[in-house]
Amino acid sequence: MVKEIQLRVKLKEEKIADILKIKAAQQLATAVKHIQSVKILRKSIDARKPTIITNYKVAVYINEPAPEPTIKAFHYKDVANAKPIHIIGFGPAGMFAALRCIELGYKPIVLERGKKVQERRRDLKAINQDHFVDEDSNYCFGEGGAGTYSDGKLYTRSLKRGNVRRIFEQFVFHGATEQILIDAHPHIGTNKLPKIVENIREVILKHGGEIHFESRVVDFVIKNNSLKAIRLQNDIEMDTQAVILATGHSARDIYYLLHKKDIAIEAKSFAMGVRVEHPQHIIDSIQYHCEGKRDELLPAAPYSLVHQVKDRGVYSFCMCPGGFIVPAATAMGEVVVNGMSPSKRNNEFANSGIVVEIDVEKDIPSFNQFGQLKGLEFQKSLEKLAFNAGGKTQTAPAQRLTDFVTGKLSTDLNTTSYQPGLKSATLHSLLPKIIGSRLRTGFKVFGEKMKGFYTEEANVVGVESRTSSPVKIPRNENLEHPQVEGLFPCGEGGGYAGGIVSAAMDGERCVEAAIQSFQERK
Repeated sequence: MVKEIQLRVKLKEEKIADILKIKAAQQLATAVKHIQSVKILRKSIDARKPTIITNYKVAVYINEPAPEPTIKAFHYKDVANAKPIHIIGFGPAGMFAALRCIELGYKPIVLERGKKVQERRRDLKAINQDHFVDEDSNYCFGEGGAGTYSDGKLYTRSLKRGNVRRIFEQFVFHGATEQILIDAHPHIGTNKLPKIVENIREVILKHGGEIHFESRVVDFVIKNNSLKAIRLQNDIEMDTQAVILATGHSARDIYYLLHKKDIAIEAKSFAMGVRVEHPQHIIDSIQYHCEGKRDELLPAAPYSLVHQVKDRGVYSFCMCPGGFIVPAATAMGEVVVNGMSPSKRNNEFANSGIVVEIDVEKDIPSFNQFGQLKGLEFQKSLEKLAFNAGGKTQTAPAQRLTDFVTGKLSTDLNTTSYQPGLKSATLHSLLPKIIGSRLRTGFKVFGEKMKGFYTEEANVVGVESRTSSPVKIPRNENLEHPQVEGLFPCGEGGGYAGGIVSAAMDGERCVEAAIQSFQERK
């Protein structure tokens, strides 16, 4: 007999051998000897009170053994000679679009502007050490997209957009641990993602798909409102029947290209701000109600904060416990910061974006001259400001958190995980008031919500500007661009996703829509 039940286990109880069997036996009013196995289906930590509780959803096997664990298999077809679907971009949306093509019997032809995942490492080193940004190979562009060298968070609220479990199972099939199927807030880690991305690439190639690296798309050939071909930077032209446009939220050249060709795009509201970095032990002590080192059974503590300031949300974004800050610029002359964590989240720092909602129709009137690109141009202006304030390298402008709020230049800065280095700057006055003033209020409120968060031991680093795309590429009910037949805007770059999982699901949906359009045109 198998019973699914919920169990609550105190932290001190976690150290008792077979505690889940003991708890299950008590709840089911049976003897421990009758329970042969307890399989964890879901796990989350509740640290809201001093007594920390782990919540488990488990399957209890009574007088029968648990089945052997199996990894869900995905059956991919040989598509070497199948009808092609072109995919521009090989981030999460592009990767899962390609896998879905193969499942459904179509040949994915992927065009990725950047390099293979291992070759990207040299260019990331150049950003961190030499302050040189390769515009086609950086933390945003290259195999796996921005997701490869990122935290690898798989948590999503987009539960109605597709089968989240299916995406997780595909990650496991390609090398992720089964723990992501259990954790309430699953996380892979920047150190493990590259191998998973390589495995996905090999599956696509093995089954007849094509992946062309260092192949940036520079033009669309459109005739009679139908996309007929795409042109690469080396003047190679590829005839197309359906194109999944999955270029990510930082591929600004694509937005400029669409605008130049009078293909409809829309200005989209987004968020910008800074990244705040604390010693991890401070966040642990706040969240776990402890002094000194956290219990060895507890992971590095995360946090989530939000507050309304003058009708705009101020909130934490992409919080990375036990992580580090990285330079996420995609061109010279700009400074952009992002955060990530290794799988063990064992770095000594915690960092998070703290950002402010920007309503593009109300908040930036001085950029209205740029039309639908006004949000993008505003974004660029702040990244250039950060570049100049940091000394015109990848060194980032920074301030102690308390100095940022009180409006003082920091005489010195705290140690940081950001490899290119920090330079003391008056970020509080450099940022536009619509952002800076709201952040200052938000930080004070967050300090009240989390006693100890507001501290001079934290640095504020600028700027966190790539939270999402400031441009949306419209599409109709069949996910096709309303003006251009055969063009399917997809993922974060299209304005339809907000992370790895939602982008992956959107990639699958766009492929299914493209195939549906093939069938309708017959």
